[in-house]
Amino acid sequence: MNDYKALKTFLLAAEKRNFAQVARELDLTPAAVTRAIAALEDDLGVQLFVRTTRQVSLTTDGAVFAAQIKPAVDTLENARKDVRDAHKADQGRLRISAPTWFGKAVLPQILSGFRRLNPKISFEISLSDGLVNIVDDDYDLAIRISSQPSDKFTIWRKIRIVPRILVAAPASRYAGMQHPSELTPDDCLAYSDESRGENWVLSDGVSSMTISAGRAFSANNGEVLADMAADGAGVAMLPGFNVSEHLRIGRLVHVLRGWAPADLWLTLYYPPYQALPPRIASFSKFFEEQVAAHMVPLS
Repeated sequence: MNDYKALKTFLLAAEKRNFAQVARELDLTPAAVTRAIAALEDDLGVQLFVRTTRQVSLTTDGAVFAAQIKPAVDTLENARKDVRDAHKADQGRLRISAPTWFGKAVLPQILSGFRRLNPKISFEISLSDGLVNIVDDDYDLAIRISSQPSDKFTIWRKIRIVPRILVAAPASRYAGMQHPSELTPDDCLAYSDESRGENWVLSDGVSSMTISAGRAFSANNGEVLADMAADGAGVAMLPGFNVSEHLRIGRLVHVLRGWAPADLWLTLYYPPYQALPPRIASFSKFFEEQVAAHMVPLS
């Protein structure tokens, strides 16, 4: 970084036009500043400053050189700052991917609480119900609600179980069902990342039954499925927290209570770090504590 320091010294001297002032700001001696500028001039083979007993001023070559290197030096300085901040628990940027509904209903209160404790950390939040490529898309972490992870190339941290339930409109014919055999594929509103069908595996604790879902309707968004179910279009299988408000106001009812699908997991996914950067580890710990402390209605 010696060249970087020399260039930074030169740019400050070009701005201040006073080597003594540059020395004070960089905590150097005036002689050290003079030597750094002289060494840079020797390396370039040009005179950068005209020196008098009262002041220094840029030569034409010096002015051209300053204009050309300033953007690069500023970029390098910002990169150095980002790297230093990345290793501080209370500074830096966090770029997070989260499911749409969870990101709207639960995440804001957690982010607000974390920022009150760490005001120097900035966030970039991307909401999507599809799976993201956490490495290629440059995320620091992703919040996922999915089946048990099988990805061997990322790191994941299980936060808690997310139960799913079957829901339908209270006035629909589905509300009084007693057995999954009463459902047809046209009745089942499927969740699919690619808006295709899915298979529902339901169990009563003794036996299980598989139903093909999504022949008539599928979507990659839980809000759409909940609204379709509330309009009487069929039965949706969704995490409890997705539909808690619908259930509370009576827009949806829990159907086939004796039959449950497999639970999902709420997890935090990370790129393959050798060790979590401090700011990411700090947020992860806070996230897990707050999900539990606030009793987020995931069931």
